[in-house]
Amino acid sequence: MQTMKNAMAVVQAHGSLNAANAQDFHLSLVEHIQCNQSVGLVVDMSQVESLDSAGLISLVSALKQARQRSKRFYLCAVPPTIRIIFELTQLDRVFDMVEDISHTNPLAA
Repeated sequence: MQTMKNAMAVVQAHGSLNAANAQDFHLSLVEHIQCNQSVGLVVDMSQVESLDSAGLISLVSALKQARQRSKRFYLCAVPPTIRIIFELTQLDRVFDMVEDISHTNPLAA
């Protein structure tokens, strides 16, 4: 699902982001990143129950594509059980993570 908030596309991720669905999830993210109507993408992680390496790779790849297009990329409302994965892999230093969408700034560099 995509909605617009301050010209940011918002994608609601849910359930498990794993090898079974990572490619489809990645394609969805890329489609939203390539949309010329938004200045960036917010991935709402509040409904994500599990994340494996394939899901993580899809997020990293989407982040890379967003940066290549000079678009913002946020992870929003990452549950503590999922956030630990980002901390263990030190990807919490790479991704912009916010508690809620109101903390995203589409005009930030």
